[in-house]
Amino acid sequence: MATVIQADESKEQRTAQSAPRSGLADRVRHPAALIRLLSGLCWIALVLLLAGYARSSALGLDTDVSRFADLLPWPPVQLAAALCGGALLLVPLGYAVDRLLRADGRRVADGVLAAVLAYGLSLGLDLLAGDLTTLTHALPDGAGRTDPVYGHLAPVVAFMTAIGTAGMRRWRSALAVTLTLSGLSGLITGYATPLSLVLSLLLGWTTAHATRYAVGEPVGTPTEGQIGAALAACGVRPDAVLAVGSSRYLVTQHDGRPDLDVHLLDRHVQASGLLGHLWLALRLRTAPRPLGLRPLRAGLEHQTLLGHAATAAGARTRTPVAAVELSPDAALVAYHRIDARPFAELFAECTPPTDSAEPDGVPEITPTDAELRDAWQQLALLQRRRIAHRSLSPQTVLLDAEGRVHLVGLARGEIAAGDLLLRLDVAGMLAVLAVHAGPERAVRAAIEVLGQGPVGAALPLLQPIALARDTRAALARHKKLACELRAEVQRQMPQAATEPVRLERLRPRTVLTVVAGIAAAFLLLQFLFGMDKNPVTLVADADPLWLAAAAFFAAVSYPVATFAFSGFVPEKLSFRATLAAQTAGSFVKLVSPGGLGGLALNTRYLQCAGIPTAQALSSIGATQLFGLVLHMLQLAVFTALVGTDKGPLGAENSTFPSGLVLLLGAIGVAAVAVSVAAVPSLRRRAQTLLRPLRAEVLPRLLDLAQQPGKLALGVAGQLLVSMCFVLCLYCCTRAVGQYPGFNAVAVSFLTGNAVGNVAPTPGAVGAVEGLLSSMLVLTGGMDKGTALAAVLLYRLLTFVLPLLPGWAAFAWLQRRRAI
Repeated sequence: MATVIQADESKEQRTAQSAPRSGLADRVRHPAALIRLLSGLCWIALVLLLAGYARSSALGLDTDVSRFADLLPWPPVQLAAALCGGALLLVPLGYAVDRLLRADGRRVADGVLAAVLAYGLSLGLDLLAGDLTTLTHALPDGAGRTDPVYGHLAPVVAFMTAIGTAGMRRWRSALAVTLTLSGLSGLITGYATPLSLVLSLLLGWTTAHATRYAVGEPVGTPTEGQIGAALAACGVRPDAVLAVGSSRYLVTQHDGRPDLDVHLLDRHVQASGLLGHLWLALRLRTAPRPLGLRPLRAGLEHQTLLGHAATAAGARTRTPVAAVELSPDAALVAYHRIDARPFAELFAECTPPTDSAEPDGVPEITPTDAELRDAWQQLALLQRRRIAHRSLSPQTVLLDAEGRVHLVGLARGEIAAGDLLLRLDVAGMLAVLAVHAGPERAVRAAIEVLGQGPVGAALPLLQPIALARDTRAALARHKKLACELRAEVQRQMPQAATEPVRLERLRPRTVLTVVAGIAAAFLLLQFLFGMDKNPVTLVADADPLWLAAAAFFAAVSYPVATFAFSGFVPEKLSFRATLAAQTAGSFVKLVSPGGLGGLALNTRYLQCAGIPTAQALSSIGATQLFGLVLHMLQLAVFTALVGTDKGPLGAENSTFPSGLVLLLGAIGVAAVAVSVAAVPSLRRRAQTLLRPLRAEVLPRLLDLAQQPGKLALGVAGQLLVSMCFVLCLYCCTRAVGQYPGFNAVAVSFLTGNAVGNVAPTPGAVGAVEGLLSSMLVLTGGMDKGTALAAVLLYRLLTFVLPLLPGWAAFAWLQRRRAI
């Protein structure tokens, strides 16, 4: 959220009616400067990476430029370079004088600060390039002709950018011509290279935006006299202009005309909450466009048009009287003043029912039924003209002294809104009124005015993310109120749809997954380039017979997994559909971390197969319980046997301390068990965690005990699934020409699979590759390159290639409504 740098004011000072505004410039940290700063850093990093990987190309370009410069006559070149150097100093100096004459000295000071920082950073990068060999190689310097950063351009770019050249076409043209000629003269005279010029421009531009965000951008606040003069030019007859709040003014008029409520639109308003609104726009499909991304004039026109449209619809709201653009950074909209107060100030929030209707002798003030119906009637007028409010909250629903409701705060609304936005408004009004009048009265008034159809359609949208911030905060203070509101709508309309509509396009967990995947891929590439043996070459030269055997065991794992899954479900399942569900799990792994996607898919498959949700979850829990126990038993057995592995010549090829690790593991498990049993708080916590197991999974296992053949099939399937994957990994190691012991490969797979189920990346990308290759080096005596090659082959057969069949199985199940 934007941070405004200004003196703290008390509430009395903000609402003072007679204190004149000084008109001095405040400062605002606009998030757009931060975004440009981050993008500039990314571009600098990209240029350095390209220079490092394309060093020969950069040196070749530098040589070509040098040869061309040798063909030019030397005295005219020197004269042109001197003239360009003088122009490079005169343009920023002239611009600084121009800004000082316009009383904009604070921006000039910011520009000087940015120029000094840019020059210091360019010198620091030059010194760093001289100390670090790798960075020097990444920055070709034309055989010693130039510094890595052409230091003349960076301060000029930083100075001009920090001051700002918006609307200054002549100065921008002069700057562009000067920078171009100076860059060409630097190339010709041999004091610059193409790379140093690019880095200089990027460094100056990035430093300027870093300075603008660090110290803030000065924003001039118009005085009351300027506001009065601007309104008078529009036909308003102002008598007095008084500041009544942040960016708000009260204007009284001559001859008893009604007072006006003036809202100022400036950089403060645009910057306020921009980062939060950007994040909301990224997450929510129906989020309104952030005001900071609109040009100031577009925001002015949008706000005025919405006010006129709402008034024409017959709704009570603030009616625009005048709209004026004061400067490129400020505008104002004047409305007829409404003598009303928000619901948040008039009424107490809904409280749980008590034995006494009037606790402590103080009656609870709530809106009347007539006022509730009037609120719904105002919303109905907007919806009839398809106007979406988008910001309904206890602060935007007002009530005047005559008991009439007014809807204000339409700046983020939309005209010609779609059905989804209109339904969101109904959900927002339900939440607002439920906060102050209770769910029952709010729903009853909505049905009386709108009817059951619109209210029932809003039920799936009663989600916190779909509501305004103030409404979410009010619901958060009453944790049960949202559930009670949904329950009340269902009680009065049992036929209403209850499944929530997905409004999020991106969840925080998805962002974390993508970031973790990118980081894992980067680390994997770094690991690949650091290998003595190229894993890609080893994979390409793999033994086809062993590779075919690995593919066979990978394919067999799916029907075996089908038997393992069906064995823990007492009800009869279709083998074909169950096999498709297990195959589709390989596709779901791509978009979900660990084993969460497979669990959700199997649960949905059992529900669609007619198995109640409780029994379906119990079957999944039993499968996971047996899988965990069998996995730990297998790991213990193979860990104990890993020391007996022999190489092709009969020598032990494992350095894994199996006996010691097994003993330490047993001691650790025993210590944890004793601690949990001895400490009362841990014991209660363990009992709470194990209660679902005792209440749901164990009764399901008792049902399975009545079918011992099916239970044995499930247990055998769980064991065979693990063995299929172990055999697949073992065949991959043999395909790359290695001879690790089978027990060592089994320990590596079982350890890597356990980590893969908790890794946050899709399909555990990165975590599985790193751990499996490390375990093969430790337990199998393989070198890093061949171990990674074997793991890449294994992941190709078990993760990459099954994606297409998994997608086909997923689509087939969807067409048959089996998931």
